[in-house]
Amino acid sequence: METTTSERIVAAASKLFYGEGIRRVSMDAVAEKAGVTKRTLYYHFKSKDDLVAAYLHGRDQPNLALFAQWFAGTEGGLAEKIRCIFLKLAQSARHPKWKGCGFLRTTAELASMPGHPAMKVGAAHKKKFENWMRLLFEGEGIAAALPLARQIMLLLDGSFAVTLLHRDASYIETAGDAAYALVKAALASRKCNEVEPLDVSRQ
Repeated sequence: METTTSERIVAAASKLFYGEGIRRVSMDAVAEKAGVTKRTLYYHFKSKDDLVAAYLHGRDQPNLALFAQWFAGTEGGLAEKIRCIFLKLAQSARHPKWKGCGFLRTTAELASMPGHPAMKVGAAHKKKFENWMRLLFEGEGIAAALPLARQIMLLLDGSFAVTLLHRDASYIETAGDAAYALVKAALASRKCNEVEPLDVSRQ
């Protein structure tokens, strides 16, 4: 399939924004990387803000699909599958070019601009992941599915930040162990809360 000009621009911007940060990358640099004129760049994207939002939007579905793929491809129960996501991310974090979560890094740069379109894309992405986990937990009969999903999100995003700070991916693995324990406890609590039906024949 032939890549469109717009897709080529977003691909170039993605490499530059993720590798160097959005504030350090100029539109001139993106145009050069994409092999287009600046006029062409602005024809497809009216502003840098729009291009940053497109950059995050382009990472949205592929990231979610990858998490789902890791989950589905892991043997074991729910807790093992959730921990596997952390283990896979830890592997990614050991790559020399890993620069953390693109969504978190971008929103950190835009913290003073809550109305920025990229902030909305980042928030929506995190909510999609949270809701995906909530549905998984509800499917297993876990009553407090939403709080559990949010706890896993906190472990995931927190471990991203600490790993980026220390350059030590074992923090993500440790967070995965904590997520495993939380899910195991939730599953155990579900079983404890199941009430045996009353056998009226013995009355």
